[in-house]
Amino acid sequence: MISRNLACAGFLLAFTLAAAAAERTVVFPPGVKPVGPYSPGILTSEYLYVSGQGVRAADGSMPATFAAQARQCLENIKTIVEAAHLTMDHVVYIQVYFADIGQYDALEPILAGYFGKNPPARATLGVHRMPTGTTLEINAVAVRDLARKKPIVPQGYKRESASVPGVQVGDRLFIGGAFGRDPAGQVPEDPAVQVQLALDQFRAVLSAAGMDFRHVVFVNPYLTAKLPMDAMNRVYAKHVEFGNTPARATIQVASLPMGAQIEFTGVAIGDLSKRRAVRPKNMAPSATASPCVWADDTLYCSAKAGFIPGQNGGIWAPDVENQVRQTMRNLLDGLEEADLDFSNVLVSNVYLDDIEDFARMNAVYGKYFGAVPPARTTVAPKPPVERKPDAQGRSPRLEEISVIAVK
Repeated sequence: MISRNLACAGFLLAFTLAAAAAERTVVFPPGVKPVGPYSPGILTSEYLYVSGQGVRAADGSMPATFAAQARQCLENIKTIVEAAHLTMDHVVYIQVYFADIGQYDALEPILAGYFGKNPPARATLGVHRMPTGTTLEINAVAVRDLARKKPIVPQGYKRESASVPGVQVGDRLFIGGAFGRDPAGQVPEDPAVQVQLALDQFRAVLSAAGMDFRHVVFVNPYLTAKLPMDAMNRVYAKHVEFGNTPARATIQVASLPMGAQIEFTGVAIGDLSKRRAVRPKNMAPSATASPCVWADDTLYCSAKAGFIPGQNGGIWAPDVENQVRQTMRNLLDGLEEADLDFSNVLVSNVYLDDIEDFARMNAVYGKYFGAVPPARTTVAPKPPVERKPDAQGRSPRLEEISVIAVK
């Protein structure tokens, strides 16, 4: 999210970084300064990754109505997209974070006005809080070559929103949110049935693109407190290959649209020869998540927390600063196993237990990147936990971070 009232005239529109073999351009519209160590946009040879944008205007003010706030949020995205010499039609995927999921229907016509007949795939969730008190945050992925953007719509799908179930770009498939609701829009009582319904919808998008679960490289399961994690994992594990699962960031959120309790969104690649799971030696094979997975030249890494792996594993640091340090160590294990490091990271998602830790997290996080850090989205997805150690002295999780890197 960007606060434009913190303008600095010395920033250039864009400049280029060399990271390993890939060239990246940082898109930095004039007069824009992030409120943390992240870049407004990162442009690669194929994609533009846009950091999460909030609802504040250039002078730092927040519009009075939700409709005006939503338009301002999308205008902030549009500014970055156009600074990269693209248009909103080039956007292939967005993630929408609501402070109030009750505004879901109000956003639909506004999104339609910005994306028209060529909408992106979309994930939507309600979170507890976001930085600077924003009521809405949206991040985006855009493709540079619009001719490569192809909507993926399963047979029989009835379009009722300003999005499509999936968007394919060459060999890459971006899958929008698939919810645990039945065809009549009802949420079954059985959590396992809800999970299976969501995975059936997810599978339908894959199938419409000529793929299946083997092709998936990254998954975000978003679930509310009403859906047990173990119930989700039991059903999910039946659809993926043990030890060769997609990378995953499993996030408990405050709410989901239309009363849903589970949502899956993700990325897949068509050519299985370009998909490879990466597992550091200190990580045992898993039935639910690989540490990182290659999709051609792009590495999708599972969310990591300040958990120390091994025989006496757990989170032992009671403060967010030291948990971030351990998280970055854990992320580096996966990157180094793929012969990469933090200079290769394009995008990160930071999930905080308490948004009041935003500045403290930034103070540590920013030290792991150079002068121009990755694009980033930061949210507190659910209410804070009670901060006290358990009977073994282990601390609760205060943050979690996932990353995307490129060779």
